[in-house]
Order: sequence, then C-alpha cells, then structure tokens
Amino acid sequence: MATILIKNATIVNEGKQTQADLLIKDGFIEKIDGQINFAANKEINAEGLHLFPGCIDDQVHFREPGLTHKGDIGSESRAAVAGGITSFMEMPNTVPNVLTQQLLQDKYDIAAKSSPANYSFFMGASNDNLDEVLRTDAKKVCGLKIFMGSSTGNMLVDNPNTLEQLFAQSPMLIATHCEDEATIKNNLEHYKQLLGENIPVRLHPKIRSAEACYLSSSMAVELAKKHNTRLHILHISTAKETNLFSNNIPLAEKRITAEACIHHLWFTDADYAEKGNLIKWNPAVKTEADRNEILKAVLDGRIDIIASDHAPHTIEEKAQPYLQAPSGGPLVQHALPAMLELYHHGKITLEQIAEKMAHNVATIFQIEKRGFIREGYWADLALVNLNNPWQVNKGNILYKCGWSPFEGSTFKAKVVSTIVSGNLVYDKGSLVNEKSGQRMTFTR
Repeated sequence: MATILIKNATIVNEGKQTQADLLIKDGFIEKIDGQINFAANKEINAEGLHLFPGCIDDQVHFREPGLTHKGDIGSESRAAVAGGITSFMEMPNTVPNVLTQQLLQDKYDIAAKSSPANYSFFMGASNDNLDEVLRTDAKKVCGLKIFMGSSTGNMLVDNPNTLEQLFAQSPMLIATHCEDEATIKNNLEHYKQLLGENIPVRLHPKIRSAEACYLSSSMAVELAKKHNTRLHILHISTAKETNLFSNNIPLAEKRITAEACIHHLWFTDADYAEKGNLIKWNPAVKTEADRNEILKAVLDGRIDIIASDHAPHTIEEKAQPYLQAPSGGPLVQHALPAMLELYHHGKITLEQIAEKMAHNVATIFQIEKRGFIREGYWADLALVNLNNPWQVNKGNILYKCGWSPFEGSTFKAKVVSTIVSGNLVYDKGSLVNEKSGQRMTFTR
C-alpha cells in the first residue's frame, strides 16, 4: 500500500485557503484534516508552501507522432509535471492527423508507455470523417477538435454541410480553433502586394486579425445555439470575442464555454519588437486592450479556463523569415509560474488560478475524480513555494526544443513537487518517476 503524508500545507481549493494535512493512499486522497498522525511511506513537510490541485491543460500539442524533432509525449509531459501540470489533453494535428479511431488509439498506446502526466487525446475532424467521429467513446476521449481556421497542420473544416453535421451529431464536447480563413487570406494578399515577401512579424495580428477571429467564433456560437451543441472555443485573443460568452449561467449548465491562453494574458503586440517569431501564435497576440479585456473576462467568468496551447517548434524553424516561420511556442512548463507571477502583480488570486486551471477544466470536460482536492479523488497535486525566485534559462528548460519565450524572465513562485495519480513524479528540480500518468475518464 503506497502512502504519502503531506504535513502543514496551505491548501488552495474551491475558493478558499486552509491549513491542513493530507494523506494519499493507493493513488487517491484518503483524508484531509487539521492534523493527521499516520506512518506513511513518505512524509512531505509543506510548511510555508501552498498545495494546489494539479493543473489540467486542455490544449497542448506534444508533436507525436510525426513531428518528434520538435517534441514528443514523453519529453513534453515531463516539462508539464515540472510546471505543476498533472494532466493534459492533446490535439490531433500530428502526422498523420488523428482522423481515425486507430490513429487515436495509437496515441493512447504511446502515452501509456511514456507519460508521467495523466492524458487524454482529442479526436480530429475533417471535411469527410463524420463516421469515424461518431464512433468515438465519449467516456474515454476528452472531445472533438475542429479547426475552423487552418493552423499548424492541414485539418481545416470549411465545408458548411460538414460543420452543420458535426455540430448536430457530435457525441461529445466540440473544441474549436476559430479564425476565418477567407479574411486571413485577403489580409495576407494585401500585405504581400504592399511588401512582397518581406512582411515583418509585427503585422501578424493584422493578417490574422481580430475580425477573422470574431467572424469564426461568432459562427461557431450560432451553430452551437442552433443545435444545442456542447461547444468550447479555444484561445480567445480579442476583446470583442469575450462578449460572445455568458457569466450568469452556472458552469455545469453552460453549453458554450471559452478558454484563454498564457500568451494572450501575458504578451502584447508591443512585444514583437523584442521577441519576433518566438511569440508568433495562431491566433495572434494582439493589443494591450485585448489582453486586458481577456483577463477581465477570465476574472468575471465569461472565460472559464486558462491553458497553455503548448506548441513547440525548433529554434531553427522559428529563426526563418516571418512567412516561413511556424506559429506556436512551448509554454507548458511555465504556465503556472506565469499565472502565479500575475498573482504577485495583484491581477488574479490564488483561488482563481486553481479555479481556472483545475476546477473548471474538470467540470467543463466532466473529468472523473480529478481537478479538486477532495477525499476520494485522485491525488493530482502541485506544491508551490510562492517566494523562491528563479530565472528561466537554457539550463532549466525541459522542452525538447530547448527554448522558451520566457527565457531571461524571473518568476517569484516555483513548483517544488508534483504528485500525479498519487505518485511523486517531480521533486525539488528532478523527475523522480517517469511513468505515473493514467488515462483520464469522463462522467458522460
């Protein structure tokens, strides 16, 4: 019987902070109490530290299979647990694209052998795989991903009849990437006529514009309302889009939810001058006004989840000219530290971080027994020192690509230990257990 006793922790959970001990037995939280006397296999002194529910990242791109020079399920999930992320949901735009049940199962088989974090994988949609989509087991798969704007990969769903059928018949939550392709193509052609091939990256938010985002997001919302679809719109990047979402419906009853990503809460278009292609994402990082309104929507409940959209590329790929450089960047190791830095700046509370990065993800995706620090739930936990400054540098970056847009930044808070499904996997700067991750299940 494997047991861990965490002593004297400040537990951040369900809207409050509580001083307590926590006992883990055989993977689950056995007991939470003011003082627990038990001879556990391992005891952790958490005095002065904060214990969070492990973060659940609902949008990552770990690049396996087919793009493993950028990252793989093992390498990127190790980076995740080092950052306090205990569970991830990975996207289908790998090579080959995950458009069949067999290709989906192949990814689960890889993760079972290599992931220290808990895992689930989205089924992918195309213009012609509806039959395969409808075969998906909603109790064992997190959701269906639809690219309503092309991004990394080639999975654009632009057939109106296909979209109608997917929204009408999907057996599970639909997660969408929303950017209007025609608008983007027109914008790109305009700047090519002005500047030829020498377009600077600072024009990225003009090409992948706020208008392109809103057109596509609003269409997705209308389709969802028409068919009563369970819709989750990923990586909101504009102020205007935030008004598509409600904050006066209980989360468990919401049919339409939204996500914000770390880069849209941190960077603005002013940062292109220094960071260049390193902060080239789709949707684009936009204005300070957009960033401020996205944070406001996170705080007031219009936006429900904070995620990373971790999408690594090699530094050589990013060093290419704007038109050739791919979009996306590695963030999963630094998502929680970045949000805790915003806490230190007085922009969000610890309780809100736990809510947006764990509780709400579990509620929206109906994850079974995860996302909360509760007796009887899986022990997925992140132990954090809020006052242990450290600098992001090449020596402590765990991404396979070896770089971070946060390089040179100093974060005040540091993840001390991470527990996944009751096993200590990361402790004081080292990975101590490589294969603790479990396949997530869903109560649908």
